[in-house]
Amino acid sequence: MDPRLLVHTRTTDYRHDSIPAAVAALRTLGDFAIDHTEDPAALAGSLEPYAAVVFLSTSGEVLTAAGRERLAAYVETGGGFVGVHAAACTEYTWPYYGELLGARFARHPRFQPGRALVEDHDHPATRHLPPVWDFTDEWYDFDTNPRDTARVLLTADETSYEGGGMGADHPLAWCREQGAGRVFYTALGHAAQAYDDPGFRAHLRGGLTWAARA
Repeated sequence: MDPRLLVHTRTTDYRHDSIPAAVAALRTLGDFAIDHTEDPAALAGSLEPYAAVVFLSTSGEVLTAAGRERLAAYVETGGGFVGVHAAACTEYTWPYYGELLGARFARHPRFQPGRALVEDHDHPATRHLPPVWDFTDEWYDFDTNPRDTARVLLTADETSYEGGGMGADHPLAWCREQGAGRVFYTALGHAAQAYDDPGFRAHLRGGLTWAARA
């Protein structure tokens, strides 16, 4: 049986128009069975059937108190967690979530072309990518640099676009361990077109596979 993912797309703040395309893309990756929900009660129940929980462009406060407790216990005891794009704009009032993800969204410049630099090719989320990857996105800045607690996979080349605010060391995608669990995050994925891009689809598949230990 394919590993099962719980994909959560609830938003209580900005909502991305790309969410339907993103969910459809996950369903067509071919490696996972997908349960999609926007009901916070789904995360307050048992998460044991899932190889990973995915927050896909969530925003604002999306969990109940019981859901927070359940998600933390799930990851700490070995569950996988994947955050995509606006997952970094989520659960600002829950300190554990910021620790789990590794950094929180701060701001972004306008949607525009730029270059992502592969820092670590020895990971399933990046091993297929060229050293310099041309992409179009929002190029998120974060409130802190996750490098001290995470394995950075991709960085942004701020010389390739306008409005970057983190400088020469600007992580875009990373992975880390939290307790016995695995966490993968990518800042990319703003527009629906991203989910048709073969490179980005393989980037997602690799991150999901790693986090879910698939």
